[in-house]
Amino acid sequence: MIKAVLWDFGGVVTSSPFEAFNRYERANDIPIDFIRTTNATNPDTNAWAQFESSQISVLEFDTVFAEETRARGHEIAGSKVLELLAGDLRPAMVEALTRISKKYKTACLTNNMKTGEGPSMQRSSERAEHTAGVMAIFDVIIESSVVGFRKPNPKFYRLACEKLDIEPSEAVFLDDLGINLKPARKLGMTTIKVMDVDATLAELESVLCMKLT
Repeated sequence: MIKAVLWDFGGVVTSSPFEAFNRYERANDIPIDFIRTTNATNPDTNAWAQFESSQISVLEFDTVFAEETRARGHEIAGSKVLELLAGDLRPAMVEALTRISKKYKTACLTNNMKTGEGPSMQRSSERAEHTAGVMAIFDVIIESSVVGFRKPNPKFYRLACEKLDIEPSEAVFLDDLGINLKPARKLGMTTIKVMDVDATLAELESVLCMKLT
């Protein structure tokens, strides 16, 4: 029996930062997905991983990310990437979250950085305030920058289950990255990869047997 729905934030509740990365790459004659593949290179020890688990500071991330991208042929300052992170809220996903929260426990499981405002990393005060209302819906919020480890570490998912007082098999987990879904599925969670919003909601409706739109 499903008792909880666990949500990634960026790329699920908000638009994906990958979209902003691609716009930046196109505007600067950088190969598409260059930033994304940089973040996927040495994923446990690179600048991105260290920053999301609070092992390095903003200034250190700025420098180390620039070094990593320079070594791959196109230098990009880490500070520039941080400007691209905060996505736009997806109204249909917010509506689904609101409906689900009335029947199921909910948690936000986010890899984030100590930059911007709040778990969603918004850099605009107005946007941060708007997003804070959505974050308040969740019963539990697990942030990599706070706990010191990140998805796809199984500890991240176990911690969420402990705080919600559920077994992994009693949870549905939504994320836009397959690498984050694999360990959750191995623990026994039902997983949904978020690519298209309408398709995601249809699959979630089927799992939960409830109308979400």
